[in-house]
Amino acid sequence: MSSAPDASPKHPANVKVPFTQDEIDRLIEQFDPESNFRRLAGLSALIVTVLAVGLSAFHYYTAGFGLHNEIAHRAIHLTVVLALCFLVFPRQHRLPGPWEWVVSLGLVAFYVLLGWGLLQDLGDAVSGGARASFIAVLVALSGLSLPLRSYDGSSTRISWRDWIFAIAAASFSLYLLLFFDEIFIQRPGQHTPADLMMGVVAVIMVVEATRRTMGIFLPLLAIATVLYGIFGPYLPGGLAHRGYSVPRVIAHLYKGTEGIYGIPVGVVATFVFHFVLFGIMAQLTGLGQLFVNLATIAAGRFAGGPAKVSVVSSGLFGMISGSAIANTVTTGVMTIPLMKKVGFKPRFAGAVEASASCGGQITPPIMGAAAFIMAETLGIPYNSLILVAIVPALLHYMAILFMVHLEAKRLRLAGMDPSEIPSLTLVLKTSWHLFIPLVVMVTLLLMQYTPFLAAFWGITLSVACSWIPKLLGPMGHNMSGLAIGPRGLIEGFEMGAKAALGIGAACACVGFVLGITTLTGMGFKFSAWVIELSGVAAHAVKAMDALGLFDLRQLTILFGLLFTAGACIVMGAGVPTTPTYIILAAIVAPAMEQLGVPQLATHFFVFYYGVLADVTPPVALAAFAAAGIAGSEPMRTGMTAFRLSMGKALVPFAFVYSPSLLLVGFTWASFGVALVSIVVGILGLGAAYTGFVARPIGRLVFVLLNVLSLALVFANPVVSAICVPAVLAILFWHARAPTTQAAMPAQST
Repeated sequence: MSSAPDASPKHPANVKVPFTQDEIDRLIEQFDPESNFRRLAGLSALIVTVLAVGLSAFHYYTAGFGLHNEIAHRAIHLTVVLALCFLVFPRQHRLPGPWEWVVSLGLVAFYVLLGWGLLQDLGDAVSGGARASFIAVLVALSGLSLPLRSYDGSSTRISWRDWIFAIAAASFSLYLLLFFDEIFIQRPGQHTPADLMMGVVAVIMVVEATRRTMGIFLPLLAIATVLYGIFGPYLPGGLAHRGYSVPRVIAHLYKGTEGIYGIPVGVVATFVFHFVLFGIMAQLTGLGQLFVNLATIAAGRFAGGPAKVSVVSSGLFGMISGSAIANTVTTGVMTIPLMKKVGFKPRFAGAVEASASCGGQITPPIMGAAAFIMAETLGIPYNSLILVAIVPALLHYMAILFMVHLEAKRLRLAGMDPSEIPSLTLVLKTSWHLFIPLVVMVTLLLMQYTPFLAAFWGITLSVACSWIPKLLGPMGHNMSGLAIGPRGLIEGFEMGAKAALGIGAACACVGFVLGITTLTGMGFKFSAWVIELSGVAAHAVKAMDALGLFDLRQLTILFGLLFTAGACIVMGAGVPTTPTYIILAAIVAPAMEQLGVPQLATHFFVFYYGVLADVTPPVALAAFAAAGIAGSEPMRTGMTAFRLSMGKALVPFAFVYSPSLLLVGFTWASFGVALVSIVVGILGLGAAYTGFVARPIGRLVFVLLNVLSLALVFANPVVSAICVPAVLAILFWHARAPTTQAAMPAQST
């Protein structure tokens, strides 16, 4: 989920922000491909505004007054979303060297293969005129997908190619809507040549829209799965399967709820879009600024104050923004300069902001889009998932806060100047009305109302409560916040629609992977391989365990989780969190379930590690965005952010071995042992990777803390009884030794 660049908070008057609003917007656009919008003017801008506002208005109305049937609702959503993808987003940056042409020609070959395969299978069922028209459309779309500069638009202008693509992208969903009764009621399960030809157009346009908004990695992955479905009989060994004809594959992806119009698009078209829109409207009222002020009051006076303000404000701001990059930039423009001012190195300042901002996607009540998809996939009410996510979110921020605190102590840094810390009484007195929409929305969720109805009232009250200062007359003159009038409403609805475009296209593309997985059983094969590889590694370790310290099943689970974590990090280098979660959860969850791991724990593990990929080099976009603000070297900032994430990287393993942390099989005894174990483990790893408590930590202690902290993941009562006192003893021993030396140099990454 993304936040609107234009909706970033106005920072306190007593804190100088060295970035203009335009510079902030451009930073978000540079590092967040989902926010890289064209800056249009004239008739083009008017058309985009009308479409975007209309899309938001449609979703706002359906949230409050009822949804259409699922296919129709999702088709209406994708009609506008995919059309806007080509009007709003300029072409992605070209790949280096000849790779842009190689990839583009590969895509054209795939499009031609689908068209040729379809015509071959249909044979005489297609008339000459229809065949010629289809070939003409296929050639036109294939040719327009080539990277010819004469076709390109710019960041301020829509090219003629993009208008054609926008019309084609809207056409295949409109086709289903116009002929809905005939297709789904009069002849369900029957596919005419026109249906299948439109399905080929659908595949092409979904690939191109995702390529436009997300880059090339996800479309290539989707295409590989489609080819896997077609060429199954020709694949070697365990990869082989019976294979499916092009018409069967196209029909499965286009005309059902297991492909393009599957659960991911359905969730985006309901829950995600509504909460994105609420987040935008809440930020327009000034709620983001209120969170920054409260974080400054809570943490600003302590050692290394701005860094702790960064962590707390990112957590609060993450409640209404699920975008790590937008969160990084929006709060980082204030906190990063302040961190540098009090003495933190630029790369550390940027790393703190990036690492903390990633938590927005796992912070209730408004989590990332993957959380909504998780709830729908597992059949868990989103209101329940909010409660489940509280402990993981708190552990995430606790891990970062502890490492920030140790770094501040090592550098002997003071807190913020009292003049830079707002008055709590004044903040609450001037901003109390901004809490009302969020409180009402959370209350409705906890009362078991539907999430989209809660979002409807959140949006409505955001607009209504923004007028409270004006309605109070003289009594409201000193109150903060912006009243949202007609212009603000249009701006918010437009930004809300734009913020949901990238994830909408990505989820449609992920539908290819899910559709082929269900069609071919690919997920079960990959799950079997995960179990087999994990078992081999576990037996190898067990063979060296002369004392019988390790349980074979736990070792198998451990290696399965390590493989999954690695896959999340690798995929996260080229794919956003939500598609990463969807794909890996479909492959890994069945394997972990066979090993006795609860589904919720597996899904949360994949979700959590998908989020961590935003600060994992070589493609750590949140860290790179923070480096742009801090003026530091991006890769070193990413490595420092990765080091800061070591403590919280332990948390997902604890979910699996102690599901009671996620309220699964909850008992106070199991929850208590698990919580104490993981908290002490986080403290141990945090100290180890900071390299300092009250004095430097030697290499032997570093290794010992790592071993003891990792052992605590298993939350075994006996192991915890040994390791918890050991870790605490090491920390207290180092903490009690007074340091007399000057501030220590920053630890190398």
